[in-house]
Amino acid sequence: MKKFILAYNPVSGDAMFKRKLDDIIHQFQIRGAVIVPYRTLKDKYDPFYARCVKELDADGVIVAGGDGTLHKIINMTIHDKLGVPIGIIPSGTSNDFAVHLGINDHGEYINNIIEGKTQFVDIGCIGDEYFINVVSAGMMTSVAHEVDARLKHTLGKLAYYLKGVTELATLKGLDFTITADDEVIRDKIFMVLVSNSPVVASFRNVSPQASINDGKLDMVIIRQCNFPELMRVIADTVNGKLTDNSNVIYRQASTIHFECNDLVESDIDGELGPKLPLTITTSKDALRMFIMK
Repeated sequence: MKKFILAYNPVSGDAMFKRKLDDIIHQFQIRGAVIVPYRTLKDKYDPFYARCVKELDADGVIVAGGDGTLHKIINMTIHDKLGVPIGIIPSGTSNDFAVHLGINDHGEYINNIIEGKTQFVDIGCIGDEYFINVVSAGMMTSVAHEVDARLKHTLGKLAYYLKGVTELATLKGLDFTITADDEVIRDKIFMVLVSNSPVVASFRNVSPQASINDGKLDMVIIRQCNFPELMRVIADTVNGKLTDNSNVIYRQASTIHFECNDLVESDIDGELGPKLPLTITTSKDALRMFIMK
């Protein structure tokens, strides 16, 4: 009999996943598998998680939450060298990596989980912290962290966009020095983001050449520009043509370093990250994940 840990975040998204918990347990049970719920904590690291995986001899861990919850579980899984495959039941405000994997049918996906259908994927690394999808920094990055929690839970993704619109008029470029492998880029920019998959902030083709198993990360730099040009950047983002814009620099690299003389915080998988400077590397095929197809 296969056993899986369901790592769920009780406050992700609309905080209503707990009402779906019984159905998820039922879906595994009718397929002859056991689900053991594990409630995630606010703490960055919880030793009880590793103990659960090891003592239960789990066949995998299913993450129910958003990108931030997935980020936390992946980091604990890798740090404790647990080696179990990871699955996702998207239930957060943002579920970009799940969107990229095409996880939209719980029944079919649960079948694949029980059958053990997996693939290896790359992950990014900053020091001793790993990320599955995206790192960003710059003036535009601060928007997500300023969204009021009540507004976020009420309006979901729309809250981020509304906040972003109100901030556009006050944006200013920052002087960045960015090294992508052997290339050095110095420019005044609004934001730089480094992604593993093409899906970022719910937009499906921000990094159109991105692949989760090519050993590289994709970097998008939005250069300082005037308001009409910035609106064109936003329109091109919506239409999946961001990298065709003259105010955007697009590169692929296995190692990326960026720094700025101003005090700049980063965002890692939707959570507040460390201050610059940052060095980002790629760990190829570092994680095994359950797949949809």
